[in-house]
Amino acid sequence: MLSRPSRRVVSLVIGVIGFTVAASACGSKSSTKTAAPSTTAAPTTTTASLTGTLDVFAAASLTGAFTNAKTTLASANPGLNLTFNFAGSNALVAQITQGAPADVFASADTKNMQKLVDAGMLDAPVTFVRNKLEIAVAAGNPKHITGLADLAKPGMSVVLEAIGVPAGDYTRQVLAAKTITVMPKSLETDVKSALAKVTSGEADATVVYVTDVSAGGPKVAGVTVPDADQPAIEYPIAVVKATKNRAAAEAFVSSAVSGDVQKALEDAGFLPPK
Repeated sequence: MLSRPSRRVVSLVIGVIGFTVAASACGSKSSTKTAAPSTTAAPTTTTASLTGTLDVFAAASLTGAFTNAKTTLASANPGLNLTFNFAGSNALVAQITQGAPADVFASADTKNMQKLVDAGMLDAPVTFVRNKLEIAVAAGNPKHITGLADLAKPGMSVVLEAIGVPAGDYTRQVLAAKTITVMPKSLETDVKSALAKVTSGEADATVVYVTDVSAGGPKVAGVTVPDADQPAIEYPIAVVKATKNRAAAEAFVSSAVSGDVQKALEDAGFLPPK
């Protein structure tokens, strides 16, 4: 039989062991909860990352919106040297493929973007805006064009964008679906060139984006293409893997999705991604 002091020692030891086991169990539960993966993306600090030289290759239809965004970005980020290269998306793909120094690529369609994805030259693209087609005519609509069918009328001078240029491919898709045959006077390298043919009087009409007509000034008017005839026009953007300024490239993409650049796009009439 144990003496009283021995009993006290045994009780104390048992108590310490019990406390240690309980504390260990609590610590184990707390550690497991902390280690659980988070499903919420960490917030990005665009301003802090937008420094250094950044070359953005962007579809011609983004000219006005991106140029306006540049003013805001330059004011908020004095250390940023931002340069844009605007052209038809297909021409930009060719330039990047041939080694042109680009940090970000913004396309007016997914088809051209996919060419660079397949070549392993881009990070995963993300859709940042959408758009719609619209017929562009001279101010006052002197030829009284009311719809796509009028573009096929005899004597109508129409210019379209070349094969491979997104706006031209979208237009041919719509015309084919409606069995409308248009014989274009010329095939232009991008939407800005096509619109210039109308504003200069060299052509009666062209088909560009709603945003191009809005940015065209007083010399141009728009004729609506019904929603039922509209193709799905999505603009993807991605970081070029060969970028020498990844932090700024990723920050610009982030701003295009939900930041100052997105605000400039909305102000220009672009539609948000679905």
